Amino acid sequence: MGNPITVSKDLSRTAYDHLWMHFTRMSSYENSPVPTIVRGEGAYIYDDKGKRYIDGLAGLFVVQAGHGRAELAETAAKQAQELAFFPVWSYAHPKAVELAERLAGYAPGDLNKVFFTTGGGEAVETAWKLAKQYFKLIGKPTKHKVISRAVAYHGTPQGALSITGLPGLRTPFEPLVPGAHKVPNTNIYRAPVHGDDPEAFGRWAADQIEQQILFEGPDTVAAVFLEPVQNAGGCFPPPPGYFQRVREICDRYEVLLVSDEVICAFGRLGTMFGCDKFGYVPDMITCAKGLTSGYSPLGACIVSDRLAEPFYRDGNVFLHGYTFGGHPVSAAVALANLDLFERENLNQHVLDNEAAFFSTLRKLHDLPIVGDVRGNGFFYGIELVKDKNTKETFNEEETERILYGFLSKALFDNGLYCRADDRGDPVVQLAPPLISTQETFDEIEQILRATLTEAWTKL
Repeated sequence: MGNPITVSKDLSRTAYDHLWMHFTRMSSYENSPVPTIVRGEGAYIYDDKGKRYIDGLAGLFVVQAGHGRAELAETAAKQAQELAFFPVWSYAHPKAVELAERLAGYAPGDLNKVFFTTGGGEAVETAWKLAKQYFKLIGKPTKHKVISRAVAYHGTPQGALSITGLPGLRTPFEPLVPGAHKVPNTNIYRAPVHGDDPEAFGRWAADQIEQQILFEGPDTVAAVFLEPVQNAGGCFPPPPGYFQRVREICDRYEVLLVSDEVICAFGRLGTMFGCDKFGYVPDMITCAKGLTSGYSPLGACIVSDRLAEPFYRDGNVFLHGYTFGGHPVSAAVALANLDLFERENLNQHVLDNEAAFFSTLRKLHDLPIVGDVRGNGFFYGIELVKDKNTKETFNEEETERILYGFLSKALFDNGLYCRADDRGDPVVQLAPPLISTQETFDEIEQILRATLTEAWTKL
């Protein structure tokens, strides 16, 4: 038995000693302080020394309603006093029932069944498992494979990681779940064909899904997993007509279309679900993050009545679940968060201001290091390049030196919390709380301009 630990007032040192941070190079903090955030208010966060930063990533694409919402905290406390926990394993509790009905009401088409999880990766895992068992129940047991896009991120569980299209994240954990196959994404900035014709490029990209289904054999493919706007690689919106063509292909070969909306749902694009923004109805929606604005963890897989039907007869059981899925406190917070969405009309606020945010960020095009600015709603990526004319990207050494060695820390030091990443090509990603205004956009642009200008001098 180890010695009891006394919590130190030096949170930074204690963090290095005991807190294993996620997706983090722990060695980088051996001799430097761990950034420690102690509170938030609106679109801003504050560290343990009192310094203020713009939360340019809404935590992790999560804090839609902004920080410091007392009503959400109070809702959590009230629910914890009344019923802190009970599972939804063969039992119900009122908040899970109410939230399931509410989500079914928001979802398009006949997506009326809600399977709760505690996060997005679990929702993706749920969707693949459900697809596999569904086809077994209807007598098509060979349909088990999934298709997703290159550079796409779908989560860290073994199944979700198999669907993820980022080799660097997958390699340490191989062998993964077999049957996950990749097709090109919708990055028109680096399109191999039709780079000057968005509609033709969208048709081509969608047709790659059909070709992969035919290559694998339609009788072996269960589902296609796509984000409305792909996150990894830096916010790839769909070209015109892309999802309509994908829907046609999925219907033709009896393949399920899963809309992975862990980031894109709940106002990030200005609609309750991202599929609404682009006019398609999937067979399942996976969601999490903004459902509670981060005030309590919760995810969900929303399923069409057609897919649920075999599970609702003949004593069949979906042999899957999570202890904390549909947690009473989280469900109560989600309901209060959705009330807040409607009362403050947050979706419309995003629709009314997305063009202003985009045009503010596009001012950065005059910088030699900025190759592309793209995205939708309050969700944008800025791709960094070494040569604007040729679109030449950084080499490995330059990425390490500029992106990780300078830019990530410099942006934060200059008052902007965001993501500088090279999952794909080097990008800076922005997804501030949905309450953000032009004042926030201008402040983000000014910090980016100063920091990116300095970064260029270090190439």
